[in-house]
Amino acid sequence: MRVIFAGTPEFAAVALRALHEAGFEIPLVLTQPDRPAGRGMQMQASAVKQYAVAHGMPVAQPVSLRLDGKYPEVAREAHDLLRATPHDVMVVAAYGLILPRSVLDIPPLGCINIHASLLPRWRGAAPIHRAIEAGDAETGVTIMQMEEGLDTGPMLAVESLPIAAQDTTGSLHDKLAELGGRMIVDALHALERGGLQATPQPEVGVIYASKIAKEEAALDFTLPAATLARKIGAFNPFPGAFGMVDGVAVKLWQAQAESGKGEPGQVLAANAREGVLIACGDGALRVRELQKPGGKRLAAAEFLKGFPLENLRFS
Repeated sequence: MRVIFAGTPEFAAVALRALHEAGFEIPLVLTQPDRPAGRGMQMQASAVKQYAVAHGMPVAQPVSLRLDGKYPEVAREAHDLLRATPHDVMVVAAYGLILPRSVLDIPPLGCINIHASLLPRWRGAAPIHRAIEAGDAETGVTIMQMEEGLDTGPMLAVESLPIAAQDTTGSLHDKLAELGGRMIVDALHALERGGLQATPQPEVGVIYASKIAKEEAALDFTLPAATLARKIGAFNPFPGAFGMVDGVAVKLWQAQAESGKGEPGQVLAANAREGVLIACGDGALRVRELQKPGGKRLAAAEFLKGFPLENLRFS
């Protein structure tokens, strides 16, 4: 089976690798244009492009696929390229561009998406972050047939996995990426055999996972400690939850909710043995890893050597 692949970040690169290693022919890879990244803001290729180039796969990077959008000529060239590339199906994973009907109709077997949630829960841009932030007990991957709606298409395969208490978006991302890679390989093999059945999504239970905004990273210590612990895990590694202390934005990377009382934001303990304990609206937050601006992520004991927190308060 010939597969055009469309994706951009590491989550998608894992799926591309799985398809490649499974022996599927990949005549074309679509990914977003190179963008500046890192402290030096150097132009950097996406994880998908890096894998594709390393394995000799043709790559296209259109800025848009919409014929009625801002770049109609670019979109038209992309449409022409898709039509000129012999293929059977398009697989899409975290591509980042909207696929209009004119693109969805090109692949003979349609476009199949790898989505990191148990649809219809957490449709949209940030399903992993939102599942952890909400305290969900489980999540998973849905393989679905794409249509014009946002993650509304019929489901072709669904598998779940538990969200562990210590999971962050980073750790859960890696688990789901591997699961998605395995599932898309299995789904395409089933498609080849004619055994892939589509099931409409339930009409109840629809929740949207809105894109993460940096402004959300500020912690409100009047909230319960359990809520803040989930938020810290959800925003690890990006954008990193933080609290203001003595005029400095300190990022909190690992924390758990415990019992404790004090004024919200008050540092109840700050030492090598206990770590950093911060009073919240309900309970307290024990923080095990912190980071000051321009510094590295450090275990609490190491952080406190250069940034004492005794008798201070987070806001």
